[in-house]
Amino acid sequence: MSQAAYQPSMLDLTDAAPSLGPLAGELRRHRLSRGAWVDHLPGWVRGSDQVLDTLLRDVPWRAERRTMYDAEVDVPRLLCWYAGGRELPHPVLTDAREALTRHYAPELGEPFVTAGMCLYRTGRDSVAWHGDTLGRSAHTDTMVAIVSFGSPRPLLLRPRGGGASLRFPLGHGDLIVMGGSCQRTWEHAIPKSARPVGPRVSVQFRPAGVA
Repeated sequence: MSQAAYQPSMLDLTDAAPSLGPLAGELRRHRLSRGAWVDHLPGWVRGSDQVLDTLLRDVPWRAERRTMYDAEVDVPRLLCWYAGGRELPHPVLTDAREALTRHYAPELGEPFVTAGMCLYRTGRDSVAWHGDTLGRSAHTDTMVAIVSFGSPRPLLLRPRGGGASLRFPLGHGDLIVMGGSCQRTWEHAIPKSARPVGPRVSVQFRPAGVA
């Protein structure tokens, strides 16, 4: 399968070890409808291309098949799940989870525990409109924090039931946090791209019992 070469960000070219920028005073909150909100911070992880290299090389990616409309189809991305207590593949991800827990403790009231990972190999990989409503997020306000590595891909959000969508370009160490009622009252998606794009890895931090 042909794949576009990944082009690193000019702002991310560094020999220093990957590190995190500050959260306080840098995150921009977007208030949505029905008690939902989104926080966005471009370039939170510095040296993110080094993290991407590790994720592409060391994560035990797996392909899945799911039943849709009475047929089994390939999931158009590769997946890996890190349960609480499992060592993450790069130390900056552990630092990120701890920093997010500290920053959001007054609102969330519990730590981020798990890390789900998705590998979008090319523009043909995608995820359809959905909310993360398996578990407690089906009935309780919570948070899902996503850190993106690699080629930028847009994250789209729209109100559940229809409405105008919002667009957040994510890549190169960007952070987005979906909070409040976002998983129940809004949906999000990564659409396919006709342009040649390189790999992108999405790391999703969640509290226990949220999937």
